[in-house]
Amino acid sequence: MAEVLVYVDHVDGAVRKPTLELLTLARRLGDPVALALGPGVENTASALAEHGAVKVLTADAAEFADYLVVPKVDALQAACEAVSPAAVLLPSSAEAKEIAARLAVRIGSGIITDAVDLEAGEAGPVATQSVFAAAFSTRTRVSKGTPVITVKPNSAPVEAAPAAGVVEALSVSFSAKATGTKVVSRTARESTGRPELTEAAIVVSGGRGVNGAENFAVIEALADSLGAAVGASRAAVDAGWYPHSSQVGQTGKSVSPQLYIASGISGAIQHRAGMQTSKTIVAINKDAEAPIFDLVDYGVVGDLFEVVPQLTDEIKTRKG
Repeated sequence: MAEVLVYVDHVDGAVRKPTLELLTLARRLGDPVALALGPGVENTASALAEHGAVKVLTADAAEFADYLVVPKVDALQAACEAVSPAAVLLPSSAEAKEIAARLAVRIGSGIITDAVDLEAGEAGPVATQSVFAAAFSTRTRVSKGTPVITVKPNSAPVEAAPAAGVVEALSVSFSAKATGTKVVSRTARESTGRPELTEAAIVVSGGRGVNGAENFAVIEALADSLGAAVGASRAAVDAGWYPHSSQVGQTGKSVSPQLYIASGISGAIQHRAGMQTSKTIVAINKDAEAPIFDLVDYGVVGDLFEVVPQLTDEIKTRKG
C-alpha cells in the first residue's frame, strides 16, 4: 500500500489535534508515515502510533528551533526522498502553508491549500476546497508530481487506529539557505485557558452588536460554559473591542468548528469567508433581515444581551 507523509505539528512532543486529524485522512489514501521535527520528538511516537502512523521519522537539530521554515523544508524534502510518498499532508497553519509551498517548488509538485476533505481517486488524492469566500466548493487534484496538501483543522475526526509506529531517525542535510533567517527572540502568548481559535470544536463570536469591549464578557461567559474559543468580527476588532488575534474572516482567521455561534454579527461577506465551512451555524441578531440568517442552520431574532445570558444559564444548568 502507498505511504502518505504527514507533517507533525507538536509542542515539545505534545502532538496537536490537527495532526491527529491528518492521520485519519491519510489512512484513506494509504499507510501514514509521520515526520516529527525539533525538541521533544521522542515523545510523539506513542500518540502518532495510536492514531495510525505505521512509521515515525524523527529529526532534531538546533536549526529547527533557531531558524525559520527552511530547515523544516529541508527535512520534508529528505523525507520525501526516503519514503516516495503518494501525498504529503500538512495542517493549514500559516507556518505549515509556507513550508508546503516551498516544498512543492523544491520537488516540482502541485499544491492544494485549505482542503476541507480528502478522498482517494484513481489518479491520486482528490481534495474538497471551499473557495471564493466560501461561495463554492471545488474538488481538486494535483496533476504533476507528489501532491502537497494542507488541510484545515476540524476537517476530519480524530480516530484511534493503533499501528506499529516504528521510529526511525531521518538524516537531514541542511541547505545553504537554512540559516538565512534567525529567530532572535520569542514571547509566549498569554494563555486565556480557552482552546486555540482555529482548532476549537466550538467557537462563539461577537460583532458590532456587542457594542463595546466591556460587553464581550457576555460572549466569553457563553464560550466558557461550552468550553469554546472566542472569536470576533472585523468590526469589533477595528473598534478595539477585542484583539486582532481573535478576528474571524477573510482578513483574520479561518475556522471550521463543529458549532459556530455568531452573536451581533450581521454576516458581511468578509466574515462569512472565515466561518462558512462550520458544520453547524447559529446566529443571534435583533435584525431579522441580517444577511447572516441566509447562512445559518438555526437563527434567533432577539437582543443578544437577553438571549445569550439565558443560553449560558441553561447550559450551566444542564451541565450542573
